[in-house]
Parts: sequence; C-alpha cells; structure tokens
Amino acid sequence: MLEAIRNNVRVLGQLLGQTIAIEKGDEWVDKIETVRHLSRDVVNADQQALATLKELFAKTNEQDMLVYARAFSQFLNLSNIAEQQYTVSEQGLAELDLAHPLEALQAKLGKIDAEAFKKALDKLHVELVLTAHPTEVNRRTFIHKYHQIALELEENPNDTSRIAELIEQAWFTNEIRNERPTPLDESRWGLDVIADSLWTAVPKFIRELDEVAEKITGSALTLDYAPITMASWMAGDRDGNPFVTAKLSEQALLNARLRAAELYLQDFKELYLELSMNNANDALLLADIDNIGPYRHQLKQVIKSLENTIDTLSDGNTAGAIESKDALLAPLYRCRESLLDHGLTRIANSGLLDLIRKVHCFGISMVKLDIRQHSERHNQAMTEITEALGIGNYETWTEAERVEFLLAELNNNRPLIPNVEFSPDVQEVLDTYAMIARQPKEILGIYIISMASEVSDVLLVALLQKATGVSWDMPVAPLFETLDDLNNAPKVMANLLDINEYVARCHEKHYVMIGYSDSAKDAGVLAATWGQYTAQEALVDVFESRDIELKLFHGRGGTIGRGGGPANAAIASQPPGTLSGGLRVTEQGETIRYKFGLPNLAVRSLHLYASAILESLVTPPPRPKASWRALMDKMAEQSCLQYRSYVQDKPDFVRYFRQATPEQELSSLPLGSRPSKRRADGGIESLRAIPWIFAWSQNRMVVPSWLGLGQALADNLSNHTLMEEMLEQWPYFNSRISLTEMVYLKSEPLVASLYDDALVEDSLRSLGKELRLQLRNDEETVLKLLGQSQLMQRDQWNLSSFELRQPYLLPLHVMQIEALQRLRDNPEHPIYEQLLMVTMAGIATGMRNTG
Repeated sequence: MLEAIRNNVRVLGQLLGQTIAIEKGDEWVDKIETVRHLSRDVVNADQQALATLKELFAKTNEQDMLVYARAFSQFLNLSNIAEQQYTVSEQGLAELDLAHPLEALQAKLGKIDAEAFKKALDKLHVELVLTAHPTEVNRRTFIHKYHQIALELEENPNDTSRIAELIEQAWFTNEIRNERPTPLDESRWGLDVIADSLWTAVPKFIRELDEVAEKITGSALTLDYAPITMASWMAGDRDGNPFVTAKLSEQALLNARLRAAELYLQDFKELYLELSMNNANDALLLADIDNIGPYRHQLKQVIKSLENTIDTLSDGNTAGAIESKDALLAPLYRCRESLLDHGLTRIANSGLLDLIRKVHCFGISMVKLDIRQHSERHNQAMTEITEALGIGNYETWTEAERVEFLLAELNNNRPLIPNVEFSPDVQEVLDTYAMIARQPKEILGIYIISMASEVSDVLLVALLQKATGVSWDMPVAPLFETLDDLNNAPKVMANLLDINEYVARCHEKHYVMIGYSDSAKDAGVLAATWGQYTAQEALVDVFESRDIELKLFHGRGGTIGRGGGPANAAIASQPPGTLSGGLRVTEQGETIRYKFGLPNLAVRSLHLYASAILESLVTPPPRPKASWRALMDKMAEQSCLQYRSYVQDKPDFVRYFRQATPEQELSSLPLGSRPSKRRADGGIESLRAIPWIFAWSQNRMVVPSWLGLGQALADNLSNHTLMEEMLEQWPYFNSRISLTEMVYLKSEPLVASLYDDALVEDSLRSLGKELRLQLRNDEETVLKLLGQSQLMQRDQWNLSSFELRQPYLLPLHVMQIEALQRLRDNPEHPIYEQLLMVTMAGIATGMRNTG
C-alpha cells in the first residue's frame, strides 16, 4: 500500500490511541498495542502468539473486552475513511494511476462515432435503489462523524485538531444502537445519504458528462437529461417485514417530500442571491410587479411555495403542498431562457442549470418509493375477495382459471371489492393499494412482486391497483428469485406479453427484476450467476420480438454471493442488449456508504457506472461462443450439485452452520427493522439471504460465495485452453473468476477453525474440516487457472489494503468467539450482546462487503 495512505492510517490510529488514553489511561493504549502485535504475529503464522491471544481474552472480563473490541472496530472504520478519501484525492488518483473514468473511456474506445455515442447517451439511465441492510449496525450519528472526518482529511490534511475532536466524539458515544431501528429510521438514513452526498454529486457528475458529450457529439445534453435517478425500498419493502404498513409508507413519503422541500428551499435561496441582474426579456420584466428584480421575482414565488409546502408537510398534511416538479422547473426555465436571450451564457449554465438538472433527477421527494410485497399475500387477498363474492377459493384455482378471471375483471368496470370485514393481513394489502392511489404519481417508483412465478402473479397486482382506485398504470416488476424461477422467467414474460389487454397498460416497456440473493442461496454462486445470465439473454429476445422495452432491475447485494462486486466489472459482464433499457440496481446498507458516502466518492462512483454502461452500449460485449456456453452449462450443473450436496443434502449442515456462526444470535440483536427469518420455524430455506451470507462472513468461511465453483473448475481443467480463451475474451467469465479470487482472499480457514473448535460440537466438526479442505483445493485450482503463485497478484492495491486490516480483524474474531461462548451460556446477557454487536460491526467494516 502506498506510504501516503499508511501515514494517514497511522495518524488516525495515534489520535484514536490518545482518545482512549483520556478515558482509560496510557496503560490501556499499551494493552491494545500488545494485542495488535500478537495478532500481527498470528497473521505471520506464529502459533504461540495465537495461543497467547486466546488465553488473554479467555481471562478478560466482558467490560474490558468491550474496550478492546471498540478500539479495533473504530480503527478499521478510520482505516476505511483514510482509504476512501485517498482514492478520490488528487494525490491518490495520481499515485494510483486512476484515470478519470470518462477520459479513460474515450481513450479506450479511440475515435468514437458521434451518432453512436449520442444514442448511447440517450439510453444511459442509472436508477439507484437504496435498500436497508439488516446487518448495518453503525448508528447514523457515527456515519455522520465518519463523513466529517473524511471531509477534514480532504480539506485540512495538515490540521488534525478537528479530526481529533471527532474521534473523541466517536469514542465517547455508544456506537451500537440499543433499540432495533424502525423502517422510518432506515428511510431517514437513506435521505441523509442523499442530502449529505448525492444531492451535490449528481449535478456535478452531469456537468462533467455534459462536457464529454459536447466534445464528442458537438451538442450539449438536454435540459431534462436525467441519467441518474433515485428510488428506495426503505419503508416500502413489506415482504416479510410486518413493521412496514400502509400508514408507515405514507409517512415515509411525506418525510421524503419534506426533506426535499427543505433542500430545494436552500438551493432556491442561494440562486436568489446569485440572480441579481436586471437584464431580462419582456416576459420577466412585466412579471416583476414587486420590483425586486425580474429573476428574483420568479424565484421568490417558488420560495414562498416551498415555505408553504414545508409548513404543510411538517403538520402532517399534503393539501396545498407542491405536487409536481413542474412547479419548480417552470420559473427556472423562464430565467434561463431570459439569460440566454441576453447572452449571459455563463450564468445560465452554472448554478441555475445544476438546479434544473437536480429537479429532473430528484423530483419533489428525492427518491421514488418502491412497493414490494410477496405474491402469496396477493393470492391470500384475492381468495378472501372471491370467497366473499361467493365464487370460490382463488388459491385453489388452476393457473388458466386465474388468468381467465383476472383478465375478465380487468375489463369489467364494476366494483370488485365487497364491503366486508377482511382479515388484518388482507386489509393491510388493500390499504397499501389505497395509499398508492392517494399519492402524486411522480413520488412512487415501481411495484415489485416477490417470488413471482406465474402470469397470474402480475395480472393480479394490476387488478388490485385498478380495484382500489389507482388512476395510473404503476409499473409492475415480477421478481424471479430461485434458479427454477429464473429459468422459467422468459416463458412467463412471453406469455404475459402475448396478452394484448395487459400490454396496453405497459406503455411499450416493462420491468423485470432479477434476484441475486435467493438464487445464490438456492443453487450456489456459479449456477446462480449463469442462470441469471442466460435468463437475461432469453428475456432480451422475448422483449425484442415483441418490440417492448425491457427494463431490468438487478437485486444485487453487497457481497459476491449476492451479486455484489465492483460496479464496472458487473456491468461489463452483462449479456448484450440488457442495458438498452437502462440500469436499475439496488444499493444496500454499508455499500451505499462505501460508494456514495462522500461527494467526490459519489461522483467517481457515478462516473464508473456511466463509463461502463456507455462502453457496453457503444461496443457490446461478445455473445458467448457455443463452446463457452457448453462448458458453462456443464460447470453450472456440477457446481449446483456440489453446493446442494452440502446445503440441502447433509442432514447436519443446518446445525453445523448455526453453531459455527453467529446466525442464531442475529435475530435477537437490534440490527435492521426486518426479522432475520421469513418464518420463525423454518430452516435455511426460510432464512433471508442477507443473514445467511452475513453469518458466514463473520467466521470467515464465506461459503455461499465460493462453494461449488472451484470444484467445477477443477473437474474441467482439461479444458484449460478454452478457459484461458474465456478469461481473455469474455467479460462475464473474467469477472466471475476475479470476484472469486477476492472471496478467497477474504476467507480465512484458520479463523474458521477457531470458531469450530470453540463453538461446534465434536460430532459436527468434520463438516468444517471438509469445507476448509475444499476451500484450499479450490483456491489452488483458481491460481493454477490464472497462472499465479498468490491471490490478487495483479491487484496489489486491494491485496495490500486487505493485508493492512488482517491484524485488526483477528482480535475481533477471537473476542467474538468468546462473546458467543459466554452468550450461549448466558442468553440475553446485555454486555455479551453488546460485545457481540461491536465485534460484528468491526468485522463487517474490515471485510467491506458483508451481506
């Protein structure tokens, strides 16, 4: 790792040590240093140091262990901050040789055809969908402090006084929340991310994109160009979360509108101070009846409207509040037209243009709220309706009978829902649709159907919208999650789009959501990603044959096992044609902070997204050759069989998993608002994919992100030449192997064995040994394929970055094992629970992508 960043990390560590000494004395700093040196020795294969470290913590009381845990956890957070700031600083960009993504794109593509680039720009649309993370344990107050530290590193690198103060604030604040956050808390956190970072980053990004567009195409981007928009699942995702109700979603929408109005008020007031000129066209001069200046008169009307909106929404009402972005845009357009009429181009294309673009991207609510519900809840609702109408039990009908009924009712204008008392669950479903009907269209996103598998799942949502008075065609996205559902998705969508009555409501486009989490949990990472790839290919063909725009929504998580990884690599590995309808993708929990937590970091992340998409649109990736496809089909099947041979077929696997990881403790800790299981009495099939993967990352086995893949490669190494060709020519395969290499780096068999030795009963430990042996063999296979002697040989930055964290991660693992032992002997012990959460937070921070 470069010396400059090591110096920053060293300075932050020293400031943390000075802060700890204020409370605990210098002797505690020495104790922490002793642990760090022991841990470093363990990383260097010193077995005696490991024994000493284990014995030390075994004899340490929980209060003292909490001090150790907080120290190492906070250091890892500070290390992340130093890295993030450095990678977007001028010094970091130069020393790491990180070119501006758009400049690198121009150099890579060479002479670009202006018309082709313009068409790509027209298709460029990224919708970031913020989702809550059930394992994001850092409080918002800490996220704010870390944000401030990063800004200080950027703006005042030689003056550490403010940084020292912020570190003191952090140390003397309880970093772990005492109560489980509500969905509204999570929603507010999402709004904070936008307000703190993206609110300024998005217009800056578009301004830089505008410069590139004009250089290549000869014309600037249009005023309404909105390549980046925002949506949110926070307080809208009710699948398996009983705390998300219609009333709560409505409050979240109101909060978002209020926060947006407050931000716009500040922007309009700043613009009011800027636009003091009197040179204006006749329309503005005549309108200036209060004689405060033609431009200021236009802005004053909006300022009054925003102030009224804030007062109204603050009282919990919406009557009289701004309902459309047009109310903000119209006066801005008038001002800009007048400025251009008088040759004031610089003023017209500065803050005023930024605000116009901001309104187009963020609307009146900053984010559009998506609504997500499980298909079973819709079926239950329709069953109660049909039974109340005396026409039978909807859930017992065949698929053909359901489709016939739904189409008939979609074409029938009579009221469908009888005036009867429904069960609470069904009433809540109907209340949600009624809530949608009351909202301005532009503050809502799309309606996602979890576990969609049939045409009727989509038609039913359309009918419920109609029956509850939703006056516009809210886009519906079936979410295909399991491997079987992914394989069946093209057929389902083909049958759906062959129904003319339904296609009429689609307005020539339709969303389809691809599930990464459950497909990987169901079939393993290789079979899942290949299933996702082939499903998308087939969906492109289905939609092109019907001349309907396919808008894919990617339900990616933060981890490799949930479709996560570097955005540019993920985009480059998409099948040809899948980006023509734009990119809609979930950004979750701590990955939001890592990608968008700082304004400059957010700008760079947006550039990486945009450059990767533009490159794929201008020069689409190759379609896989028949030989590539045949090998992938074979390896996907083999990897799935091996993955399921463990996860589904070994009768003791669930017991082993729950003993060897903190999974069983997750549900009792005040982490995210959502329960960790869909059903309280289920096994792995009922466990949400995020806790499933999070638990494995905590003990460093990260099983869901590699199991099955390496063995499939090993079984086919006779095709080594073909694999080398795939690595060189096929972005999908190259990305998959690269991500797996990162997984192996972050796994640690030694740490996993410590969990087994301390927490797993003797009869189950053989399972852990099998997995660790498989992991070592798989790693050797990938190194052989890549022709490397060590992992990440071609990515020294990420290698050294993770190596820096290793001595700080190990003590947290040893302490977590102690906490789990003590907590399992003394359930619900508050200090042990707090210790467990601090170690979880620290490990998650050190691993960087955890769930």
